[in-house]
Amino acid sequence: MKPYTVVDAFSALPFQGNPVGVVLDAAGLTDTTMQAMARWTNLSETTFVLPPRHEQADYRLRIFTPRSELPFAGHPTLGTAHALVEAGLIKPESGKIIQECQQGLINITVEGPVDSQIYTLELPRPSSTTLTSHERMELEAILGAPILPNPLPARLDVGAVWAVAQVADVAALLNMQPDFQRMQLFAQQLGLTGVSVFANHGSNSANVEVRSFAPSCGVVEDPVCGSGNGCVAAFRFQHGLVPANHYEATQGQKLGRSGRLFLHMTPSGAIRLGGHCTTSLKGHLAMPSNLA
Repeated sequence: MKPYTVVDAFSALPFQGNPVGVVLDAAGLTDTTMQAMARWTNLSETTFVLPPRHEQADYRLRIFTPRSELPFAGHPTLGTAHALVEAGLIKPESGKIIQECQQGLINITVEGPVDSQIYTLELPRPSSTTLTSHERMELEAILGAPILPNPLPARLDVGAVWAVAQVADVAALLNMQPDFQRMQLFAQQLGLTGVSVFANHGSNSANVEVRSFAPSCGVVEDPVCGSGNGCVAAFRFQHGLVPANHYEATQGQKLGRSGRLFLHMTPSGAIRLGGHCTTSLKGHLAMPSNLA
């Protein structure tokens, strides 16, 4: 039996954010077993907590989609930190946690009263490449909606890799019906985790609505995506689309969710991404002999 928790990330209410399955003690599990368990949960991500290898880290995390392992992801990072703190398995020193994952060390902070804490991570420094004209035309055809040409869509890499584009308004964003089979091929050709598209909530608003698609990872649409939003934030800050150094993003409306993310750029240019987390399930996973 393995202790198992499901945490809704980016929501203060159960069933309104993005659930991540957290195996709190993954010692002894093989790569094959972890992938099989992630495929079984069928959540966008399932995480596995292991003892750290780096002396500064509080724990080591492995992150799996139903089809593959990711070096980093946002909502699994924050949801796992919440699960570990709630279970008393780690105690944040001065509100700080250090997670080790394939991408490296991730700094996490915990702030606020116990019943409404906000978990915030510092995003790995992104790299950005503008999509070619052919890639932009293909992405627009896949989305079935016009993409704004200024700034040009780009491929951003924070460990998870997202193509980021903006559309005219929230109505256009919510009415999009992408061609997911074509998107999967596009993602494989460009080495993408998926595609994140955003629109401003109003002409005078810095806040945005986001949708994120990752069919090549077995996730047609992610309800509330941390790394996707992180890449959108990097894109927006890079191109001066945010009048201040912070804004809020909402995601999940199309799927009946109400996720909310808080994004902030520090004076050094680092991007911090946070939100509320709440536990929706606690229990244990049986370990059949063929998966032990």
